[in-house]
Amino acid sequence: MSAHTISLPSPATGQPPRSRQILALIPGTLLLFGIGLAGKGLESLGIWLRTVHHIYFPRIEYVLWAIILGLILSNTFTLPRIFRPGIATYELWLKLGIVLVAAKFVLGDVLRIGGMSLGLVAIELILSLTVMTLLGRIFKLPPKLTSLLAIGSSICGVTAIMAAQGAIESDEDDTTTAIAAILALGALALFTFPAIGHALHMGQQSYGIWSGLAVDNTAEATVTGALYGDVAGRFAVLAKTARSSFIGFVVLGYAVYWASQGQAARVERKALFLWQKFPKFILGFVAISILATAGFFTASQLNSLSNLSKWAFLPAFAGVGLRTQLRDLVNQGWRPILVGVLGEIFIALLTLGMVLAVYHHGAAL
Repeated sequence: MSAHTISLPSPATGQPPRSRQILALIPGTLLLFGIGLAGKGLESLGIWLRTVHHIYFPRIEYVLWAIILGLILSNTFTLPRIFRPGIATYELWLKLGIVLVAAKFVLGDVLRIGGMSLGLVAIELILSLTVMTLLGRIFKLPPKLTSLLAIGSSICGVTAIMAAQGAIESDEDDTTTAIAAILALGALALFTFPAIGHALHMGQQSYGIWSGLAVDNTAEATVTGALYGDVAGRFAVLAKTARSSFIGFVVLGYAVYWASQGQAARVERKALFLWQKFPKFILGFVAISILATAGFFTASQLNSLSNLSKWAFLPAFAGVGLRTQLRDLVNQGWRPILVGVLGEIFIALLTLGMVLAVYHHGAAL
């Protein structure tokens, strides 16, 4: 067979054989791990140069190095299509890392901190949906684009937007524009949130909760927390997980609204709809936390799970950089970006104030 021959899908399923689908993931997955390991290498190189040879090298952790390398690669070169399937697995690695990091939380901590997070999340949800809707109307954005921006900014960014796209039957252009705006804001958070946290001398836990509340995408929220420290990263995951649990209810609300306007299909089985939209990895997070609380794991096994979570996050962080296309931001026009920026600044400042007030008054230690 010629090297240029295109194989046809299996006639029975219309899809390539499972073995071929798995093989297609290898190049991109190797690229994700390669970038992540390069980030670890640059971090180690910096420590060695500073401590052994007293040579200046930027104090950047592997998390940010992986993102920077991914950004440079994806925005300098056009990656061959062979890498795309594997790069798309970064979300799988992210969810696996989130599930494994639950071993660091006993159930009491999850319930205590999670309960506090749920209260803050409820306030954030109401205000984010309200502010984004008002800004969208002020700047005369298309109504469904406004809905997508509100959903994405209030819950979990791109995942929420994609979940809502079919439910409210939005145009492809609106979906692309909303995703581009949310990704742009997530990229800004990576560089601004840690600087603000250090300037305010925030603790690891309070900063992590703030990141989980204010940063939209689960990947960017996890990274933004991890840039501040391992403990901050874990609490960012906890707050973001609590926030993501509302995705089904918010998307259902918008689906019902647009159906009532005659611009989307009616949702006949609401309970099934909620289950389909619910992020299943949250169940894994809770299950691991329950097992850790019950003493199912030994101290050595808990340490191994923690190390495995870091390895899972390695390709996920690389994927954040690889999927961020700076040129896409220019093509979406200024109004959606401006609405997103203004709304996110408002929510970031508001949630920052709430977190500082809660921790200042001793509601969490």
